Amino acid sequence: MHDSLTIGELSARSGVAPSALRYYERLGLVRADRTGGNQRRYARSELRRVAFIRIAQQVGVSLDEIRAALESLPASRTPTAADWARLSASWRGRLDERIRLLTKLRDDLTGCIGCGCLSLQRCTLYNPKDSLAAEGAGARLMQPRPAEDGVTPS
Repeated sequence: MHDSLTIGELSARSGVAPSALRYYERLGLVRADRTGGNQRRYARSELRRVAFIRIAQQVGVSLDEIRAALESLPASRTPTAADWARLSASWRGRLDERIRLLTKLRDDLTGCIGCGCLSLQRCTLYNPKDSLAAEGAGARLMQPRPAEDGVTPS
């Protein structure tokens, strides 16, 4: 166990709070051995798993999906560059959509909020009399609008 990390060391090296590391362990995302005194000891390879988790979360992948991705690896090993390429390819569409939405948010809101006018004639978020309520919950003007045939346009 001399090549292992305590929870504090893993936290410091990864930038993830100890409470989050314990939560990841409960979810089966990371693994820890226990000492005779029941203290957690993490293999150094867990740093890569934690980095993988953090990056995947930042692109909008849920912890359940991350767990499934990690479980898809042989013998629950740490992801390699090839693994990351394969797994991230399956998330590419979601990332592209997130980029599109963030670009739209930036472009649509800069003029309105940036100038401070809050003009209802030019506001891209104006929804008189909550007319979009029938379409469902959420920011309907910012979310992709479904096509008539049920296929969301790109």
